[in-house]
Amino acid sequence: MDHSAHHAGTEHDHAAHHAPADQAAHHGGHAGASWGTAAKATLHCLTGCAIGEILGMVIGTALLWGNVPTMVLAITLAFLFGYSFTLFAVLRAGLDLRSAIKVALAADTVSIAVMEFVDNAIIALTPGAMDAHLSDGLFWSALLGGFGVAFLITTPVNKWMIGRGMGHAVVHAYH
Repeated sequence: MDHSAHHAGTEHDHAAHHAPADQAAHHGGHAGASWGTAAKATLHCLTGCAIGEILGMVIGTALLWGNVPTMVLAITLAFLFGYSFTLFAVLRAGLDLRSAIKVALAADTVSIAVMEFVDNAIIALTPGAMDAHLSDGLFWSALLGGFGVAFLITTPVNKWMIGRGMGHAVVHAYH
């Protein structure tokens, strides 16, 4: 990438960019990530996860499934929707499907896994939440509260990963 046109002889701060993995490795792995960048990446991931998770919980609860099948469906849909947000974005950027899938997996797997672990642990550990119905405030407060805590825990994970050219940093090469 030629930066000479907008840096005319000045030292370039690569840490200010969302460096893809090869740039981070080129700079000794010290490419930085701001908290804002990490929060945006986490929010992007959380949006897809939340859609899938809520859909799975609603379907499982409405069909009167047990806790385990409902959670399995919710987690599966969270990963599916979480990956799909990134997948569609990189496909629009011109990647072929195989490459886009690789980028989505690299960008989102750890973030979604941490988010789902935290969110589902909170739901499972909240007394009565697993047996609550769609019309119960406890169902929604445990689910939404779990998302809030998952966001707070996943943001530093994403910051660390982006700063090392991993996670959402691989997506920024296609923006």
